[in-house]
Amino acid sequence: MSTLVSPTIGVIDIGSNSTNLLISHNGHALVREQKITRLGTGVARSKMLSEEAIENTLQQLRHYALLLNEHGATHTHVVATAAVRSATNGAEFLQQVESIIGVTPRLITGEEEGRLSFIGAQHQLPLASNPQCIAVFDIGGGSTEIAVGEPTGTPRVISIPFGARSLTEKEIHSDPPRPEELTNAIGVIIDEIDDALRELPELADCDEIIGVAGTIVSIAMVELGLAEFDAQKLHGFVLTRDAAEDVFRTLATEALHDRVHNPGLHADRADIIVGGCCALVAIMRKLQRSHIIISTASLLDGVATSETS
Repeated sequence: MSTLVSPTIGVIDIGSNSTNLLISHNGHALVREQKITRLGTGVARSKMLSEEAIENTLQQLRHYALLLNEHGATHTHVVATAAVRSATNGAEFLQQVESIIGVTPRLITGEEEGRLSFIGAQHQLPLASNPQCIAVFDIGGGSTEIAVGEPTGTPRVISIPFGARSLTEKEIHSDPPRPEELTNAIGVIIDEIDDALRELPELADCDEIIGVAGTIVSIAMVELGLAEFDAQKLHGFVLTRDAAEDVFRTLATEALHDRVHNPGLHADRADIIVGGCCALVAIMRKLQRSHIIISTASLLDGVATSETS
């Protein structure tokens, strides 16, 4: 009688700011890596992936291909998000990705991205209450996904066309940012949340908000003063609005050469973190939330869960 062997799952998420890898077996992470590759740099303006950004990303993918082979990944999935969705040369880039990884990448919509983040965010996440409705915010580099629904149900999703990188490129041009630039950046997101509330009125009354991805996790790390990523301290951490506002004030009033020295803030993310902070504080202000719950799980975990369920 044959014995079923659980597959080792590899998932790569090619985002607008970072390229991420998860290798898991039986729901447990064997490898979790993130690298800032800046694929979405300038895409909002040029509608093109730059040669430098493409090569940075492909170089990281070559490294991930070695890790997938080393760990014997039997099922590999590659997804690409906002930067590739917006670029006229996205299809050519994905052909290069396929030649390196050996599987056909999937260009996912903002709605699918939000749905997968909704699933992934809840992976092994301790929630103090028994919420009937949750909202998951994924502040990426090029877009922000909002997914709202019952924890085990299918969420309704809206994708906002601004993330930490695209909002920075649109509104923040000074170092340190001028007050009017910060006000404008926050206003852009508040306007988008106004629109989201008309389409998803349940967002106003959801029991819990969960925040995922690099921007939100970095803000939590700065608040905790974590020099190194520590999932045990971050996963399930309650980030209060006061704390988020305090991190925002600190980072937004510093020049880049000073900002990079904040414990918890990776130097490669320092140039866009203020835009990310603007997005987060705008969300918390508009929704009048006292806190959000941090999840270190993400879209990667959502893809892995969906492919094994």
